[in-house]
Amino acid sequence: MELIAIQSESVNIEDCVRDIVSKSQNILSSKHGIIHSSKIRLTFGAFMNLTVTLLLDSSGNNRKGILADYSPGKHKEDAIQKTLEKLNSALPRGAQIVDFEIRTYTTPVTRRTYAVGVVVYNAPLEVKSFTEYTIKERRELLSKVLENFNYNPRVLNISEIARMFGVSRDSIYYDIEQILRDRKGTSR
Repeated sequence: MELIAIQSESVNIEDCVRDIVSKSQNILSSKHGIIHSSKIRLTFGAFMNLTVTLLLDSSGNNRKGILADYSPGKHKEDAIQKTLEKLNSALPRGAQIVDFEIRTYTTPVTRRTYAVGVVVYNAPLEVKSFTEYTIKERRELLSKVLENFNYNPRVLNISEIARMFGVSRDSIYYDIEQILRDRKGTSR
């Protein structure tokens, strides 16, 4: 587990929202894992302050991110609805929302109302064809499958697996042999 804090402060709502999204993309794109939980702190005043603290779990791996956007509106409900529409359209397919926050702010002089929304999410990694897997990726997947079946290769249909990966049966047999050999080497 790893804690990560991403913070932005600005007199301009648009700058603050863009900055937090940019920082989150830079930080999270290089991190392995999933977002286990988060805490969003959003305050308004002379400055808009946005802090997102994430607890990253390295036991899995997902596409992860922070969406933030804003909208002006005639009144609070209007601004919130516009912001939600923007956020919903930007969410990746299959995303699971970990946390979200929606706040409104009305400027003292112009009485203009803004809604700011922040969403923290995990989404499935881009799915690629089995034939695009590297040898390492193929062995990692085979190892997980074998682990689920107590490392018994007889439960696998080797011909079907070879066809799915676009390789020979000999390649799959060799992969399994290496996986079992590596497992014996680490279990001693």
